[in-house]
Amino acid sequence: QVQLVESGGGLVQAGGSLRLSCAASGRTFSNYAMGWFRQAPGKEREFVASINWSGGSTYYADSVKGRFTISRDNAKNTVDLQMNSVKPEDTAVYYCAARPSRATTNYGDYIYWGQGAQVTVSS
Repeated sequence: QVQLVESGGGLVQAGGSLRLSCAASGRTFSNYAMGWFRQAPGKEREFVASINWSGGSTYYADSVKGRFTISRDNAKNTVDLQMNSVKPEDTAVYYCAARPSRATTNYGDYIYWGQGAQVTVSS
């Protein structure tokens, strides 16, 4: 079992920056690939970014590529999402997720989920 807790959400103006963090506890963090997903009201949950166990491989949705950066610190059991140049369409609840083995972009592959953090971008 892996427990995930997101933090860092809030209200930010368009063009600004926000950093989300996800703290993991339970099993060995470095055994898991990590992902960030988001869900806006009335929409399906969608992939944002993922990272493999070592941090050596990262993947991004086209909509956030070049603006968001995912990183992890296996010594601290954390994975972060740095969000720059945010847009109103980035408004959503952001979820941290974990899965054993390699990172993927499909939310159905992830086993453990956090409770979510609200991010609201004002125009």
